[in-house]
Amino acid sequence: MEWSDDAVVLSVHRHGENAAVTHLLTAGHGRHPGLVPGGRGRALRGTLQPGNRVRAWWQARLPEHLGRYRLELFRADGAAHLTDAGRLAAIAAACAVADAVLPEREPHPAAYAALVALLDALPSEAWPSVYVHWELALLRELGFAVDLSCCAATGSADDLLFVSPKSARAVSRSAGMPYRDRLLPLPGFLVAGGEGDRAQIADGLRLTAFFLDQHVLSPHRRVMPSARLRLVDRFLPSSTIS
Repeated sequence: MEWSDDAVVLSVHRHGENAAVTHLLTAGHGRHPGLVPGGRGRALRGTLQPGNRVRAWWQARLPEHLGRYRLELFRADGAAHLTDAGRLAAIAAACAVADAVLPEREPHPAAYAALVALLDALPSEAWPSVYVHWELALLRELGFAVDLSCCAATGSADDLLFVSPKSARAVSRSAGMPYRDRLLPLPGFLVAGGEGDRAQIADGLRLTAFFLDQHVLSPHRRVMPSARLRLVDRFLPSSTIS
């Protein structure tokens, strides 16, 4: 059994003295593990960084085996942002979330495309807003889309201010105000477009975290990755992290 594919490095785990088990998000084969001989050595250390884009060749005797990877680096996104802690935190969070929520060896080309779009957007000042859209795309790909097109109660597309935690649908100001303590805030940039400010990004991250936890993590007794929690901390009002 063998294939080759474009991929993003999600995580690397030590295996034995010098090898590494590496999880990739591939364009056509989903989140897929494989053994990289010499993966802990100096020659491959720069390649096996979360967020790096590689060309991967995988080979095994049977499809269910761990198999072995041969990897060729073609874009080091992490190295491009070494001096920017915020963008590095976004790469770490996105890779950790994908590694935690995507099923193994199940093709999800839209998730791969969304992650690549996020990596491509990192040089822009709009990257925090793009990050929130990435997690919404991930939910959609997993079958748990958040519907922000119109109010769940009235059908109107005007003045959408909340999201129902039960239906995962938007709720307007007039319909939601009496129940606002039970609803999730809807950041305006997710409806109107453009970029969100720090408070809106924090609300967007809370929104996606709620549904990722409810639909994907908690049912499998998993928790939100620490890298994702650290990214949220950067947008909280009390944060001093730039």
